[in-house]
Amino acid sequence: MRAISHHLLVSLLDWRISTSRSLFSLRTIMSQSDHSSAFTTPRLVLKKVLAKSQHEGDGAVVRRGIGRSELKNLDPFLMLDHFSVSPPAGFPDHPHRGFETVTYMLEGGITHQDFAGHKGTIRKGDVQWMTAGRGIIHSEMPAEANNNKGLQLWINLSSRDKMMEPNYQELPSENIPRAEKDGVEVRVIAGEAMGVHSPVYTRTPTMYLVFCMMPGTQWHQRIPESWNAFVYTIEGEGVFGCPSSSPTVAHHVLVLSQGDGLSVWNNSSKPLRFVLIGGQPLNEPVVQYGPFVMNTQSEIEKTIEDYHYGRNGFEMSKYWMSQQ
Repeated sequence: MRAISHHLLVSLLDWRISTSRSLFSLRTIMSQSDHSSAFTTPRLVLKKVLAKSQHEGDGAVVRRGIGRSELKNLDPFLMLDHFSVSPPAGFPDHPHRGFETVTYMLEGGITHQDFAGHKGTIRKGDVQWMTAGRGIIHSEMPAEANNNKGLQLWINLSSRDKMMEPNYQELPSENIPRAEKDGVEVRVIAGEAMGVHSPVYTRTPTMYLVFCMMPGTQWHQRIPESWNAFVYTIEGEGVFGCPSSSPTVAHHVLVLSQGDGLSVWNNSSKPLRFVLIGGQPLNEPVVQYGPFVMNTQSEIEKTIEDYHYGRNGFEMSKYWMSQQ
C-alpha cells in the first residue's frame, strides 16, 4: 500500500468534515421545515394523471381520473369521475352490479331514483354511498338549473360480496364529521383524521378524506401501510409527498407509493382542496363490462343474461322507469 502524503491526508480530513457538516445541515433543515420524520416511510408520488374531460351519460361531461388508459384501476378503486351536469343532460336509467358507488357533491345537487323505490336528492357537501351488489337500475339527474358538480368513486367488492343485496348509506353534510387544526380542515367521509371517525361502514376497508388547506399550511396524514392510496386535486395547487416536488394543480390524480403517511404543503397564496382516498387491495381478478364488474368473463356473460332476462337481481328491469 502506498503511503499517503500529509497534504493529501489533510485534504481528505477537510472533505470529510465539510461533508458531515453539509449532511447535518440538510437533516436539520428537513426536520425543521418538512417534518418528514413524522413517518417511517413517507409516501411519495409514483404517477401523475390529468383527469381529462369526456362525455358520459346523456350529454354530461366528466373529468375521468381513474378508469382511463393511463390509469385503468387502482385496486380496489375502479373509477373516479369529477362530473359537471346541467339539465337536460344527466345519467338516465342504467344498471350496476358487483361494486359500490360513492357520490360526493361539490355544488348543486343530484336526484337519485332506483327500481327498488328509493328516491332522494343529495346537495353540496352530501354523500351517497351505494352498494349495487347483485343488481340495481337507477338514474342520477341534475337537481339544479346549473353547476351540479361532484365526485363519483367506484369501489370494487370482493367476490364474496358481489351478489349481496343492494344497500344505501346517505350522509347529509351536517352529519359528516369534520375537524380543523392550524389552518387545515378535513371532512371525514370514511376512515379517521385529526382524531375524528366516520360512521360509514365500508365493506372494502376504505378511507375518504376531503381536505381544505389555507395558504402557508402543511399537513401529515397517516395511511395504513398495506393500502393503496391516491390524491385528487379539486382546487388550488399543492406539494405532495416531498417538499422538493413540483406543485400539482387542479384535476390531477396522484398515485402514491407505499408507506405509512402522506405529507402535503400549500405554498401558494390560495386555498388548496383535494381528496385523499385509500383502500385495502382485494387482490382479485377484475373483469369489467361497462357498469358490470365481476371476477371472470363467464360471470360477466351471466350478468348480461340476467339483465337482459330480468332475473337474479334485475327482476324489475322490464317494469320500471324513472320519473323525470
